[in-house]
Amino acid sequence: MHRFAEALEASAGRVRAGAQSGELERYLTALHLEDLALACACAAGDESAWEHFVFEQRPLLYRAADAIDPGGGARDLADSLYAELFGLRDRAGERQSLFRYFHGRSSLTTWLRAVLAQRHVDRLRTNRRLEALPDEDSSAALPAPSSPIEPDRDRYLELIRQALERAVAHLPPRDRLRLACYYAQALTLAETGRLLGEHEATSSRQLARTRRAIRDDVERQLRVECGLTDIEVGQCFACVSQDAGPLDLNQILDIGSGRKESAPDRST
Repeated sequence: MHRFAEALEASAGRVRAGAQSGELERYLTALHLEDLALACACAAGDESAWEHFVFEQRPLLYRAADAIDPGGGARDLADSLYAELFGLRDRAGERQSLFRYFHGRSSLTTWLRAVLAQRHVDRLRTNRRLEALPDEDSSAALPAPSSPIEPDRDRYLELIRQALERAVAHLPPRDRLRLACYYAQALTLAETGRLLGEHEATSSRQLARTRRAIRDDVERQLRVECGLTDIEVGQCFACVSQDAGPLDLNQILDIGSGRKESAPDRST
């Protein structure tokens, strides 16, 4: 219980400074407390907790490893994680378990998949240091370094999608139509203006105003209704900027199959 209380305190400390009223309570309510308790028990060396952990998580870890490398080359990474999770002894002779980095913000399964994926990336980078660099124009040229793995990426994208749908639904019909013309139907500003009976410059100003309104509404929803911290809100937008994933603008704007097949040249 003492270790669990310390872990909970450490997790809560991430939002305590400058937290608004009720923000800490919402944060704690969203934590995966059962997973956090299991991680604390395993870090403490509880045998029954380890048996439960291995029984529940080993198949999931192997499945994640096979997804990373279908040839089975990542299974040894999955097995090697157990030593780090149990804890390697430092110079003072104390065990330092990898579980101390788990704060319950995501599920234990999601966190373990992220750790495994990062270990795979680390091994690839280590192996590549021993190889001669190919020419820049070669098909074997090394790709750009991967972005840091965000364990909550799928959850953040879903929260953004839901908030975006609500924000767009709150807009006046004319603003929604303008967005659909310009972004989904890929009309130019001039074409959008003619369709709505307004000047091209007016369409541009109204689109900018609508974008700001949507951004403000989405941020408000993420903070007030979803209980996210400022840092988590920033991570939500960062995930969308890096890769919007399954976000479908046509669906959000409720555009049917009658949209244009190809986008016109915006330079005209």
